[in-house]
Amino acid sequence: MSITGFFTDIVINVIEMMGYLGIFILMALESALIPIPSEVIIPFSGFLVYTGKMDPFLTTSAGAFGNLFGSIIAYLIGLKWGRDFLIRYGKYFLVNRHHIAIVDEFFSKYGDKAVFFGRLLPAVRTVISFPAGIARMGFKKFTIYTLFGSYIWSFFLLYMGVMLRERWDIIEYYFEVIDYIVIIALVGLIIYMLKRRS
Repeated sequence: MSITGFFTDIVINVIEMMGYLGIFILMALESALIPIPSEVIIPFSGFLVYTGKMDPFLTTSAGAFGNLFGSIIAYLIGLKWGRDFLIRYGKYFLVNRHHIAIVDEFFSKYGDKAVFFGRLLPAVRTVISFPAGIARMGFKKFTIYTLFGSYIWSFFLLYMGVMLRERWDIIEYYFEVIDYIVIIALVGLIIYMLKRRS
């Protein structure tokens, strides 16, 4: 069995056993930097909504608040330990104080937009909370934009799952491709920004 198939089986079993609480827990784990894809969690839940086994509003809310809870954990980890960790060990990841200052400046100017739109981007949405904590973004603003973005993301995936019905699982394949595209684009953007500021 592939890793993807392994995670898919776990997601299906947890949701079938625990319902909305399972959705909440799985989405919280995803946002707390555990690689459990929401592209499996919510579309499968959308299929269950289609069959009448789950309520669309409760399903969307469980996903969004699960995302918020996990994001707060990642934010607090970044806030409490992230900066010190990067200052001490960042050289092993090609990160120095100058790079941290760039992150601080970026979140100072665009933190609300970064968190909101980051919640809507594959790959980015899982990790955006950690640098927000490192940059000490205001907690209230972080919470509001995270929850808002998470609701939109959860509703979008739920709708896709309802529309695709029994074929809900094909969403994962297409989002894996999008993940790679987004990661390559971000790496290119980061390299470009660092060169401009060096």
